[in-house]
Amino acid sequence: MVLLIFRAMTFFTFVLFTGFVALYATWKLRRDKLNTKDGYFLGGRSLTGIIIAGSLLLTNISTEHLVGMNGSAYKNGAIIVAWEVTSALALVIAALYFAPRYLKMGLTTIPEFLEKRFDGLTRTLVALLLIISFVATLLPIVLYTGALNIEAIFEISELLSVSQKEGIWITIVIVGGIGALYAIFGGLKMVAYTDTINGFGLLVAGLLVPVLALWSIGDGNLAEGLGMVFEKNPGKFNVISREAGIGPGSRSAILPFEVLFTGLMLNQIYFWTMHQSIIQRVLGAVSLKEAQKGLLFTGLLKILVPLVIVLPGLIGFYYFGEEFYDNPDSVYPNLVKMVLPAWLTGFFVAVMMGAILTTFNSALNSAATVFSLGIFKRYIQKNAGERRLVNIGKWTSAILALFAIGIAPFVANAPEGLYQLLQQLNGIFFIPIASVIIAGFLLPSVSAAGAKTGLLFGLLFYIISYFILEVDLHFVHIWGIEFVLNIGVMLLISRFFPNKETFVIKDAGILNLKPWKYARQFSLFLVVFTIILYLLLGNV
Repeated sequence: MVLLIFRAMTFFTFVLFTGFVALYATWKLRRDKLNTKDGYFLGGRSLTGIIIAGSLLLTNISTEHLVGMNGSAYKNGAIIVAWEVTSALALVIAALYFAPRYLKMGLTTIPEFLEKRFDGLTRTLVALLLIISFVATLLPIVLYTGALNIEAIFEISELLSVSQKEGIWITIVIVGGIGALYAIFGGLKMVAYTDTINGFGLLVAGLLVPVLALWSIGDGNLAEGLGMVFEKNPGKFNVISREAGIGPGSRSAILPFEVLFTGLMLNQIYFWTMHQSIIQRVLGAVSLKEAQKGLLFTGLLKILVPLVIVLPGLIGFYYFGEEFYDNPDSVYPNLVKMVLPAWLTGFFVAVMMGAILTTFNSALNSAATVFSLGIFKRYIQKNAGERRLVNIGKWTSAILALFAIGIAPFVANAPEGLYQLLQQLNGIFFIPIASVIIAGFLLPSVSAAGAKTGLLFGLLFYIISYFILEVDLHFVHIWGIEFVLNIGVMLLISRFFPNKETFVIKDAGILNLKPWKYARQFSLFLVVFTIILYLLLGNV
């Protein structure tokens, strides 16, 4: 009886919050024109700083963070925090350097810049890589980790009298289907509005997990509770890893400290300044001022986010010891069930669902944008009108969603955890694309032939060195080496096949390009805060 009441309350609060988000977003979109290119793919270029920040946060933070990073923190300690706090530095670069240039050119997609700077084939190659990366890595892992969490809390398999594996499959299909509907019928603005509500809901619900846990551990005293968690194993709070990044053991290392100075920042710069699903929000800004606000507010949130996606993992070690060392991705769902009351559990799962849907929707919308504008219009139907492009975008979202749902169950049982698996796979695509875009902005002598050669060289180099030869280097170090070699290859080829003309960024005259007057001061604060955080937690 008690179990039935618990499940009923959980389900009721889940439906209540999920319904509110859907109704609010639908109401906000009631007058929007979603049958135009800018309306569907860029939210009508009307997004403000708060909307951009909320959407960026939830596009980035999903169940692979809540489940995967907390699982890693539980097993390996706070060293995983580097993925989050260094994001603030990349967001500063995005706000001060890349956003002004993207908005000045009036871009709709990142591959569009590559066509302006290099040629159409470079744009097409990158567009294809982006779509493959969404379907083969991000979308399946987001769906699987989300299903894992929902299954653990709602016990879907028990309710339906099926095996746990079948319960996860069913959850993947349902969540993926709902996410596809959001992306197909609402466009970027629907995604952005639902992101904002769910984003702040995620912060509230996510913070409640460690707060209630520490409150319980410390008998009503949060500081005492944190002290007891710390005393259980002080070393887990140290953010600087002593793991080997080179030689034996480096391949299974989580995050050796020295990778912060080789490939980690390259990954962060790519993700926050060039990744289509992130930058699409910035491209949809109403002005440069609002774009910079959104990026820098996100930087502040990213510094605070470890309280939600790292601290619960450390608390999990206090409660469970080494019980889940063989399956660290189970720690967070079990902690949530332990500390949250029934009426909050449903709200939390609704926010979790929102986090899954947001990242899923965002990637689908971005992939649809890249395919419709970069491939369909260029190669299949050059005279396609805006309504036709929007319809093609919807069909693209539907097809890619089906692929992702089919792949999702096969990412289970990653040896070092699901978040680590995601980063290892991302290296196949991120660094080659990043090197070409950075060369496009900073190295005027790099030609189209050099860019295409560097792109293909980078792909092959990472796959061969990490997956085939299995060299004794941490994969983030390989990113750094790959980037340097890519730049060298591009410069070398460009000497033999030079540019025919010099690229100049031209003002498309679409947006107000006046910067936010506090952008530099806010950026300096984020940089200093990040450095102080490492100084304080690096000696624990």
